Amino acid sequence: MSTELQGRTAVVTGASKGIGLAITEALAGAGATVIAGSRGTSQGLDALVGKGNVTWVPADLAEPEAAARLVEAADGRIDVLVNNVGVAPARTGGFLSVTDEEWRRTLDLNLLTAVRVTRAALPTMVAAGEGSIVTIGSVNATLPDPLVIDYSAGKAALVAFSKALSKEVGPKGIRVNTVSPGPVETDLWLGGGGVAETVSAVVGTSSGDVVAQAAGATVTGRFSQPSEVAGLVLFLAGDRAHNITGSDFVIDGGLIPTW
Repeated sequence: MSTELQGRTAVVTGASKGIGLAITEALAGAGATVIAGSRGTSQGLDALVGKGNVTWVPADLAEPEAAARLVEAADGRIDVLVNNVGVAPARTGGFLSVTDEEWRRTLDLNLLTAVRVTRAALPTMVAAGEGSIVTIGSVNATLPDPLVIDYSAGKAALVAFSKALSKEVGPKGIRVNTVSPGPVETDLWLGGGGVAETVSAVVGTSSGDVVAQAAGATVTGRFSQPSEVAGLVLFLAGDRAHNITGSDFVIDGGLIPTW
């Protein structure tokens, strides 16, 4: 266990499972007091709460007032904010099948939740003269896919929002960066109703075949682990990244070609 973030307070959204849970564990393991927001808890989150430096705050961030409630739980100090909430519904019926309401929900959860929580947390960081905001984007921000057309658009907007904000608040001591994963071993991809299961039902193959095809599109031949994404977030949250802002860090096993 490190002490890199000892004495600091972090707020994490979507903290009950997957990437959010791994981030909560990494920040707490580095000594931070973590305010973990999510609609519901989980066995993994309960275990972290039981260790003493993680507090769970029930918060459905689709409700605009929930952002302020989550930030208030930090009790006047926020050194790190991690915007992790997101949803990636597979649009197997194509663009014309996606309704206005589905667009609104996807954009709300992938973009506006981060906007609202950042708006609520920022005054505390400005008053302190320092802070780190790390927002979870996606490779689909720059590698959009029609299967997740509304998700791709929302994540692209999220990365643009973060870059724009970094220019405004950088002179005030606040760093703003994004982490954009490719496929990660979480329920979003592998769980019931996840991308693999949904796509396999349409194309008439197994979910394992869908996963294998997605993994095969990477250079490393595998999905990232939630802990690997969390390690990158931990780096950006701490002092080792003190002069890094306005950047988007891709962790995708080489999915996006660099040649």
